[in-house]
Amino acid sequence: MQIKPPFQILQNNLLNMNELTQPDLRLTQYSHGAGCGCKIAPAELDKILSGSTMDIPEARLLVGYHTRDDAAVYDLGDGRAIISTTDFFSPIVDDAFDFGRIAAVNALSDVYAMGGRPLMAVAVLGWPLEKLGAELAAQVVAGGRQACKDAGIPLAGGHSIDAPEPFFGLAVTGEVAVKNIKRNSSARPGDRLLLTKPLGVGVLATAMKRGQLQPEHIHIARDQMIRLNHIGALLGEQPGVHALTDVTGFGLLGHLLEMCQASGTKATLSYTDIPLIPESLHYLALGCYADGALRNWKSYASKIEGAASLERMMLLSDPQTSGGLLVSCDPRFSTEIQTLMTNNQIMSADIGMMGFEGGSVRVVVQ
Repeated sequence: MQIKPPFQILQNNLLNMNELTQPDLRLTQYSHGAGCGCKIAPAELDKILSGSTMDIPEARLLVGYHTRDDAAVYDLGDGRAIISTTDFFSPIVDDAFDFGRIAAVNALSDVYAMGGRPLMAVAVLGWPLEKLGAELAAQVVAGGRQACKDAGIPLAGGHSIDAPEPFFGLAVTGEVAVKNIKRNSSARPGDRLLLTKPLGVGVLATAMKRGQLQPEHIHIARDQMIRLNHIGALLGEQPGVHALTDVTGFGLLGHLLEMCQASGTKATLSYTDIPLIPESLHYLALGCYADGALRNWKSYASKIEGAASLERMMLLSDPQTSGGLLVSCDPRFSTEIQTLMTNNQIMSADIGMMGFEGGSVRVVVQ
């Protein structure tokens, strides 16, 4: 794709990044939602996609949108497949560089969640130039470039528009061996469920947007959100990993429900084993829960059992921006897979198991 103005202007501004300073403003005040919290709620998305059909049948399209998987996958015919995805959102932090980096890491996660490796990315930028200026947008792009550098790929171009609300993200191309593709539809009864990042990012982001986040807590969510889910490429090589997805805007329950519905299974979660950002409990007690958490819960509450308390509802439905990977794996290999993650400096928690489908309830929280 040819780079188009004003994106080219932003690229040129990167040459003078050392001269740029962060204006005294809060980017999060220019967005109605924070990060993945601005996603359309699951129930409304169902309405949008309910009439969709595949116009042109394509045998080489190995993964499309029918199971709400993380990315599309196309068979190249030689044992390899191309992964294609895009993801973008409005600011979840006030620092422009951090915003760009987080949005890029979040988009790259879709490739890792398919068991693949990213090859390159192009940027998607919407920016209110009269309000925020090109210099600040250049810092966002620089953050995206840093995330791509961390992943070992180029940010090869992109497209931008002058928009009333800022947003940024990537369209990412990746690759995976066909035998290593990890779908969300391949979970099996008896599988153990592993989670690689704690929940609570949406709570902290809401506290920041409301001006209630204590200065010493500002880095907590950011440090988690800029961490790549690169372990997904190694998990793709593990035959004991049956299904994989990343936890983002629909919260843990929403993405687990997608996995259950796609694979015809039912999940049981142990709430006390689910990792939480400790500080999120403090801010949740102050009423700092994301609007997206409420929308999520209303969308799928009828399919959940055992999450009736406010804490459980809001944290299990909390929109995660650049959240962790949710792994459904053979119990015989769960310890080995957790050791693999530990050896790669990735935390993991065993939070439950998959069972046989039955009734309208898809997830039981104990």
